[in-house]
Amino acid sequence: MANQKLNKMIKVSMLGVIAFLLMFLELATPIFPPFLKIDVSDLPALIGAFALGPAAGIAIELLKNVLHGIFVGGTAFIGEAANFAVGSVYVAAAGFWYSKEKNRRNAVIGMLLGTVLMTLAASVLNYFVLLPLYEKVLNFPVSAVVAMGTKVNSNIKDLNSFIVWAIVPFNLLKGLVIAFITLPVYKRVSSVLHEELGTRGKTAKEN
Repeated sequence: MANQKLNKMIKVSMLGVIAFLLMFLELATPIFPPFLKIDVSDLPALIGAFALGPAAGIAIELLKNVLHGIFVGGTAFIGEAANFAVGSVYVAAAGFWYSKEKNRRNAVIGMLLGTVLMTLAASVLNYFVLLPLYEKVLNFPVSAVVAMGTKVNSNIKDLNSFIVWAIVPFNLLKGLVIAFITLPVYKRVSSVLHEELGTRGKTAKEN
């Protein structure tokens, strides 16, 4: 039991570090404001949630954002807190659904569910918490955020339309991109994760 806990902690730590490194690989798209960049740092957390359980996925999200806040910073941990909250909703929902019966169908359903819930969480948090905090703590006014959105999408005229035309489609796209990458990657690495946790022989059904 002690060895299994240690192995799990090691795996969570390794995936957390990988997730932190992936945060540096960002892709800007012309249809969104420049500060909304797609990255796949939720990929290791999603894999961890599938292989080790939803709590492990949340722990990986926490570790990557703590590391980012310490070594990169720049947002007074507001950006990291946002990334943690939204990413945790995604991986926890997907991991929970997948744990009900571990097969490809549930993995797909779980990731779609996670994408929808992540989008809802991001919309609510940005509207009520994150953007107001950026304005109060970092002196980055909401009006400037809206203006950046207007430059790439004329439908964005205020905070409400910014949420609808920027935050919602961005998170839907990000969730789907990560889901698309996760399916083939998880199939390749799941056996390694399970073997090191002493569950050899259980991967055939899950793959």
